[in-house]
Amino acid sequence: MSPTSLAEIDATLQRLGARPEHRSRLLRHWLQAIPLDRGRNPLAHYLPKALHEALPSLMAEWQGVAALHAREPSEDGSERLLLRLHDGQSVEAVLLPRGGLCISSQVGCAVGCGFCMTGTLGLIRQVGSAELLAQVATARTLRAVNKVVFMGMGEPAHNLDAVLAAIDTLGTEGGIGHKNLVFSTVGDERVFERLGRGAVKPALALSLHTTQPALREQLLPRAPRLSPEWLMTQACDYARRTGYPLQVQWTLLEGVNDGDDEVEGLVRLFQGQPAMLNLIPFNTVPGLPFQRPSWDACRDLARRLHARGILTKLRDSAGQDVEGGCGQLRARLQPVRVVRRSAAPQA
Repeated sequence: MSPTSLAEIDATLQRLGARPEHRSRLLRHWLQAIPLDRGRNPLAHYLPKALHEALPSLMAEWQGVAALHAREPSEDGSERLLLRLHDGQSVEAVLLPRGGLCISSQVGCAVGCGFCMTGTLGLIRQVGSAELLAQVATARTLRAVNKVVFMGMGEPAHNLDAVLAAIDTLGTEGGIGHKNLVFSTVGDERVFERLGRGAVKPALALSLHTTQPALREQLLPRAPRLSPEWLMTQACDYARRTGYPLQVQWTLLEGVNDGDDEVEGLVRLFQGQPAMLNLIPFNTVPGLPFQRPSWDACRDLARRLHARGILTKLRDSAGQDVEGGCGQLRARLQPVRVVRRSAAPQA
């Protein structure tokens, strides 16, 4: 069976006599989609005999950790991928224009955001650290990837050990610049305690969506009850320590969080903070009680915020022409499977 965690990969490599330098080189080949015959030292002369003999089966196992099941290209240059995991479950990843990749940290999600298709699934299971890395490895067989954002299915803070292990590996053997690794969260005290401890310190994105605590509880019903003010303070403290500005994510919902009260709230929260605002018009999901604002209304709001001193970027949701909202591809192509929740996989 394919490994789900880095711990399982390491155990196999150690059993085959790998030293740290052997582990590092094989992970680079896998994660950067480098052919095995490329490199200054031929692997036959570099690896222990047992490890070299096992290499074909080992690579086949790693390549099967998150196997490509379906692809849906979009006119905007993005491409949605459905990746099959060892137990028949699947996750989505999205190849973005200009070398970006959005990956999933859970099958489903427990936060239950009212505007998110994934939130309707509930949490089915955690995604192991090897499964996180495999999403990148598989995507890199299709096109170049120089940025990885943990913004797909799931809440990374709820799978923290595996996500942090994957980030450390992507920032080393994966060859991705630390500021091009983006940890996205609805806000969790554990994130602010642990995110800066590792050797690889990713950029941080905060899914805020409103400045009003009561409305946030409605939109994100199972997110920690932390005020927008507290979240911004903690997140911006981390941004100052790393030197990477905080990215605040804001899904625009017509008539819900696009009014004058939110403009004033954002001006208050952003004052003097090293942060930028990403306005993302709602990606229409059939059956959910929200509407996508007109593009003109979105542009007008972005101009108003920018005029008030907030660095604002209006980002269209990827894959609108293929119903590309997070979780929609999985919902169309994989029937819901009820599974018994097991302990989180090892990191």
